[in-house]
Amino acid sequence: MSESPSPDDTGLTTGALARRLGVAPTTLRSWDRRYGIGPAVRADGRHRRWRPGDVAVLETMCRLTSSGVPPAEAARAARAGASHPAAEAVGAVREGSRAAGALPLGGDVRQECRGLARAAVRLDAPAVAEQLAGAVERHGLTVAWQEVMAPTLHAVGRRWTSSGDRYVEVEHLLSWHVSTTLRRATRAAVPGDAAGGPGPVVLACVPGEQHTLPLEALNAGLGQRDVPTRMFGAAVPAEALTAAVQRLGPVAVVLWAQARSTASLALARHVADARWGVSGARRTPAVLLGGPGWTGRPAPGLPRPTGLGDALETLSGVYDAS
Repeated sequence: MSESPSPDDTGLTTGALARRLGVAPTTLRSWDRRYGIGPAVRADGRHRRWRPGDVAVLETMCRLTSSGVPPAEAARAARAGASHPAAEAVGAVREGSRAAGALPLGGDVRQECRGLARAAVRLDAPAVAEQLAGAVERHGLTVAWQEVMAPTLHAVGRRWTSSGDRYVEVEHLLSWHVSTTLRRATRAAVPGDAAGGPGPVVLACVPGEQHTLPLEALNAGLGQRDVPTRMFGAAVPAEALTAAVQRLGPVAVVLWAQARSTASLALARHVADARWGVSGARRTPAVLLGGPGWTGRPAPGLPRPTGLGDALETLSGVYDAS
């Protein structure tokens, strides 16, 4: 029996190569048409099949355009096999991506992180949007957040922190598209969630905390499980948070703190002690602590989920038990 040809023998399709490089398929076709950066051989004379040599040229092209080299100049250098000093910038994004932690799903997911980082550094909004939507479709929301979105955000954030505010525009663009993707994956409010059923799950950042993306991911995941939520987002004042809890009677409250400086155990305990309901049957919410700001702070009775999947399981259980 003859062996099946390997991808190196048959070449990659345009779609597969686009996912690998973090560009839109239309970008590859445009580079082929405008700059001659295309496959040396086409299957059946028409369909593009990209072989290792073609891929190497495109990888150089992507590195150069990611670092700000104009496409025409990058194409000339890529075809000539030349390097360019500005290409060093994208290397730090790769380094930061490796430092974001090992990804258990293997090389394909790690490649998605690198592709997404390249697209973000290049400020290629269509490619970023396409990569994020594809990650959710292929892996589901929880895995896409934990294995693709969060590690890439971490990598880009590290690069910004270590480069004296360079690449801040990259982080902002990536964050905006991640938020858009998460909201598109969020179901509409669960019907009747305020009509006599268990209270919702309240999601809020502690005062002074602006990082909302993890809560947006949790909000989307809970919606997919038909658990009603109330998302309050960034930097909720303590008084407003307490008032909302007393008005809503939630089954649980998630308090997010990215930084240790914003994580207040006193506030968490105050929220956990909030009561509502008729005399003799008053209730209190379960309070979960989310984010690295709570690390190293013992908080008996205030569980701290280890990640999105753990938080979804815990909160779904609390809601079902109610």
